[in-house]
Amino acid sequence: MNSVKVIIVLLFAFAAHNVLAQKQDRIVEYIKQYKDIAITEMQRTGVPASITLAQGIHESGAGASDLALASNNHFGIKCKSNWTGESVRHDDDAKGECFRKYPSSEDSYKDHSDFLKKGQRYTFLFSLEATDYKGWAYGLKKAGYATNPKYPQVLIKLVEDYELQDYTLIAMGNKQVSEIIDVADVNSLDQQSENKQIDEQVVAEQVITKPVYPEGEFKINETKVVHVKQGTSYLSIANKYNIDLARLFDFNDMTPLIETEKDQLVYIQRKRKTGTDDFHIVQPGQTLHDIAQLQAIRLESLQELNWLKKNEVPAIGEKLSLKSKSTVMPKLALKENNSILSASTIK
Repeated sequence: MNSVKVIIVLLFAFAAHNVLAQKQDRIVEYIKQYKDIAITEMQRTGVPASITLAQGIHESGAGASDLALASNNHFGIKCKSNWTGESVRHDDDAKGECFRKYPSSEDSYKDHSDFLKKGQRYTFLFSLEATDYKGWAYGLKKAGYATNPKYPQVLIKLVEDYELQDYTLIAMGNKQVSEIIDVADVNSLDQQSENKQIDEQVVAEQVITKPVYPEGEFKINETKVVHVKQGTSYLSIANKYNIDLARLFDFNDMTPLIETEKDQLVYIQRKRKTGTDDFHIVQPGQTLHDIAQLQAIRLESLQELNWLKKNEVPAIGEKLSLKSKSTVMPKLALKENNSILSASTIK
């Protein structure tokens, strides 16, 4: 490995440390803010505080997701037929699905407990020991709470990395608050080692090759797409494939334009919530929208999987998760040094 590569590796190691600190801080603050309500709700309904907190962290992006910010919905609970409260529309498995809106985050936590306690399909969970967080995690997936095949592992990892079992024990009266050690101190070394997963050789040596696309309609990630030349009319694409023009822009996470600004992919079907690859390394000149188009994944989903808020952009060389919630928030790009989302083309 030559000196340039050594420098690159050291820079990535330093960046990984900073990224880890950002993500840990966000989660630790979330736990501090909501641990008491999680404990109270466990004492009221029996839902383990560890599971409540892990779901809240994951489903809300530690309180930073659009759904949590806009409607205090920390658990991704949809309206269902029996919901009589306020609601918001949010893209999930389908476009514009109905999600519950709460007056406060505390109301979201209470409704989450009631949702599980009163839901017939979750009844079997309450026969498990409250300390059996693994059983609860796998049980929630079995009952259909989430479609992500790795949902149990995500919850289990959060419980173990952030010692969330402590709050279950406190609720049961088996542990005192004074016995809890700051999770940021306990986990920093383990997390730093575990999350330094970027393949340094790949990052340092990866060569961007221009893909060759077939003519006409084909599929990426089981999603119908066409590759068109610069200057192609979007209206002509919509007409050719019998798609409403507004829906075409929506499928491609774009605001309306007259024609394509470069040779590019145009999806004629809604993109998926996850990709086919496990991750993507951000390359020079790539925007988050570029990556979403290359991987046939919804821009909003790509952001949520990687703990990114609407206008946050990952730096070159960062590793973005495409299938499951990342355990690391990527380092953010500096506007003057990296490509950023264009307000004229991205929603």
